[in-house]
Amino acid sequence: MIDDTRVTASDVFVAMLARDLRVARREIGFTLVRTLMQPTLLMIVFGYLLPKMQMLPRAYVTTLLPGVLAVSLALSAVQSVALPMVASFGATREIEDRLLAPLATHLVALELVVVGVIQGIVAGLIVLPLGRVIMGTVPGLTLSSLGLTLGMMILSASAFSTLGLWLGCAVNVNQIGLMFSFIVAPMLFFGCTYYPWDGLHVVPWLQKAVLLNPLVYVSEGMRGVLTPGVPHMDPAVVAFALTGVTVIAWWFGLRAFYKRAVG
Repeated sequence: MIDDTRVTASDVFVAMLARDLRVARREIGFTLVRTLMQPTLLMIVFGYLLPKMQMLPRAYVTTLLPGVLAVSLALSAVQSVALPMVASFGATREIEDRLLAPLATHLVALELVVVGVIQGIVAGLIVLPLGRVIMGTVPGLTLSSLGLTLGMMILSASAFSTLGLWLGCAVNVNQIGLMFSFIVAPMLFFGCTYYPWDGLHVVPWLQKAVLLNPLVYVSEGMRGVLTPGVPHMDPAVVAFALTGVTVIAWWFGLRAFYKRAVG
């Protein structure tokens, strides 16, 4: 008897996505430690200890929480794509297992990005209540715009997931440490995570320069939807910028992915 069942590209895409999510679920402990350790320490020190010691005003937690959420979301999205990509393109060439699937190469890359988006959003959703537990009441925090909050998280995770694709294809295994020292660390400190972008008006040249940092838009976007009472960028400007970052990073990332896949 002949089986006329046809396996479509969408079937393969969903199967690969389900497999990667199962792997992520099995490694949930390691993933949580990797993505939540730094945000948790930031909230304990800057959101709990320093205000309790009256070295920082209590209201500072209103500025800090959206920034910490942005850091967690962005790091989770970029790492969940970049680190496996670097390993897959290593000496073992594990990426070939994916490329042999009956799926167009650009859809293989897209599936990796989608996994990063999901993991970034999950990290953000965990940090939000965790921050409330660690730091206590956050003045001005509102969850009335859940739709806008989720939309901003999707845009943010998409931007950093596609950046992860680009970085994962551009960096070799022996350059991972350099990537985090030279790229990620400056991005964190100048990503308006600990302070609002509006506050940089005291250093005008720096206020303009940090606009090249995509984390600025994630931090400002989170402030706009979670703590609208804190100075923040126009959410429409943030959405436009994050969309632009996603499109540009996807274009460069896909080119790099094709180049490494063929090579």
